[in-house]
Formats: sequence, structure tokens, C-alpha cells
Amino acid sequence: MMGWILTRRLMLAFALLCAFSGTAHAQRSGDIAAREAAVLAEMNRARADPQGYADVLREYRGYFRGDIFRLPGNPVGILTTEGVAAVDEAIAFLERQEPLPPFEASALLAGAADDHVAEQGPRGALGHASRNGDRAGQRSQGRGGGRYVAEAISYGPSQGAEVVRQLIVDDGVPDRGHRTLIFTSEFTYAGVGCGDHARFDNMCVIDFGTTATGHYQVGASE
Repeated sequence: MMGWILTRRLMLAFALLCAFSGTAHAQRSGDIAAREAAVLAEMNRARADPQGYADVLREYRGYFRGDIFRLPGNPVGILTTEGVAAVDEAIAFLERQEPLPPFEASALLAGAADDHVAEQGPRGALGHASRNGDRAGQRSQGRGGGRYVAEAISYGPSQGAEVVRQLIVDDGVPDRGHRTLIFTSEFTYAGVGCGDHARFDNMCVIDFGTTATGHYQVGASE
């Protein structure tokens, strides 16, 4: 009788643990989905009103001390490569930039971005190539799309606005390639995938296309 009670208690405890784990997973998934939506919304905010986004960067600039960015009340600063020079250059770019239409969300491109997060995040790896050498175009093709896909990756920031700010300032990236992707008028679709990263805690991958499927034009053969 005692053994049956003990077994029943263990089964109940296991069931409660599974229920808790499922809730935690759902919450985590919800957090990631919210971050992905925030990244897309923030990119569209910057495209719609570049001059207004320049004001965002002016406020951000005020938190620099030399090459270190530190928010008030936060003793942990972030060491940048260029300091305010990259911020000033981004502000000047935004002041000249014409407004652009918003990105439309692409489920296929988001799936390709998710694939890279799932493959790279647990390893703490960096860069656009998967372990097997696939890049954004190949990942899109693996989902039935085209190969005409460009990609930007953010490591570290956990909030959508921080991800986009990092990519637009593009500190330490001489050609400002991430910023260029966000403000390329030919790219009208984007898919965002975010998740954990073993080395930098968080990562977000953004895949861009001229079409929702990553083809050069709808119905194009490759």
C-alpha cells in the first residue's frame, strides 16, 4: 500500500514538473515571438521616419563616456569599437535618408532565419554560414524558396529596439552592411528569427528578400 502511494506521488510530481516545463517553454516561445515582432516593427519605424530615428540615436549618444555605453543606474557598461563616431555617422546617414515603405513579414524567410538560430545558437557560433556551409540562400531553398536572400545577424541584445539600433549604428563594421540592408529599397520582405545563443545569450537573424519567397521575382526559375 505504501509503495502504491509513493508511486502515485512520484507520478503526480512528474506530471506537475511536465506541466511547469510546458508553461515555461510556452512563455519562452511567447517572449521570442514578441522580440521577433518588435524587431520587424522597429525596422519599419526607422524606414518610415529616418529623421525621427536619428533623434533616437541622439538620445542614445548621450549615454556614452568615451567608447563605453552605459545606461543610468547600470554599473555594467558596453565597450564599443568606435564610440560616438559610429553613432554620429549613423545620424548623418539617417538625416539624408528618404523614407521607405515598410517590410512585409515573410513566413518563409522567417523560417530560414529560425533554421540558422536553431543550428548556430546552441553551439555559440558566429557568422552567416551553418556548420554544413549553407548560407541564407541555401536555407531559403531548403524551405522551398529562392536563393535571392540577404541576411543580417545581431548577437547580444535581448530587445527588438536594441537589435535594430545595433544594426543601424553598425559599430565596428566598416561598410555598414547591416544598415544598408535595412535601408535598401529593393528589399520589401523580411523574416526574423530570434533565440538563445550559447556565447552571447541572444541572437536575432533577419533575412531580406525582394519577394516573400526569396525568388528574384514571383514565379522566376532558378
